[in-house]
Amino acid sequence: MSDDVLIRVEGWAGRITLNRPKALNALTWEMARAIEAALRDWAADDAVALVIIDATGERAFCAGGDIAELYQYGRAGDFAYGQRFWAEEYCLNRLIAHYDKPYVALMDGIVMGGGVGLAAHGGHRIVTERSMVAMPECGIGLVPDVGGSLILATAPGRLGEYIGTTGFRMGSADAILAGFADVCVPSERLADLVDRLIETGDAATIDAFAETPPEGELAGRRDAIDQLFGGPSAAAIVAALEADGSEFAKTTLKAIRRGSPISVAATLAILRAVRDDPTIENALAREYRFTFRSQEQGDFLEGIRAAVIDKDRQPQWSVARIEDLPQERVDAILAPLGDDELTWEDQA
Repeated sequence: MSDDVLIRVEGWAGRITLNRPKALNALTWEMARAIEAALRDWAADDAVALVIIDATGERAFCAGGDIAELYQYGRAGDFAYGQRFWAEEYCLNRLIAHYDKPYVALMDGIVMGGGVGLAAHGGHRIVTERSMVAMPECGIGLVPDVGGSLILATAPGRLGEYIGTTGFRMGSADAILAGFADVCVPSERLADLVDRLIETGDAATIDAFAETPPEGELAGRRDAIDQLFGGPSAAAIVAALEADGSEFAKTTLKAIRRGSPISVAATLAILRAVRDDPTIENALAREYRFTFRSQEQGDFLEGIRAAVIDKDRQPQWSVARIEDLPQERVDAILAPLGDDELTWEDQA
């Protein structure tokens, strides 16, 4: 096992520490496999009372998956590499969501994409005053995945549609309101909290460290978001924002238009389907239909080129505007995968 993730047992705690601070602790396939193996081992180990996952460095818990590697394989025509990575990552996300022992995630710093999958499905999700939580996948030609669509679908009102299509960056209070986190603990107290958890093996000790988070933005925008994001489609939401004309609507519209039109439309379709059946399995299966096809039928490769490879921030999406996107393309990229559908037969 590499030093990119540090796995050990200390006291009553199974410890997982992401250890790629220069890469903002981006998750690699090898790291995901190591984490899953540790969780499975500890599930049957009576000496491990709880699991703590954190990261080195002060900037990020985890800024997402290591997408540059996926880009290189995809550009070479090897779509299967990414498909296998996403399938295994989603199995890890499901394992965390159903884990029988307390799973404590210290979401200090940047938490995006794959970082959300590692943290936000656990039973004890802690943010700090330094936390910045986001699902910015539409901006790189994907959809909010790693089970994030379940959290977005069950967020109050239409917050999920807003966060998922704009990539809105949540501070601690907003992350708690939207369902991505449970409590806020000041960053300066995290070390003491970890020591107590190791010593006691009791997740209830978290309550003594929790404090009221700094005020967020979403609570005061709930009415506007619910009104503007209630439309039946991405085109309808864009039209509502255009008609509203407020500064908030203008800023929001600009954020949506930065994303891939097919990603924005598919995000809304996934969220609404998951809202009707809010399980982690339904969320991951629907996300996988998109990610499975994203390199060949979506805008993923172009999104990564613009954001990570060339860094020109000028993606040339396959369809320029949401209003011009044929519904048939959305239906096709979200259609069932037949024999390639994500299943859980080999998982406990």
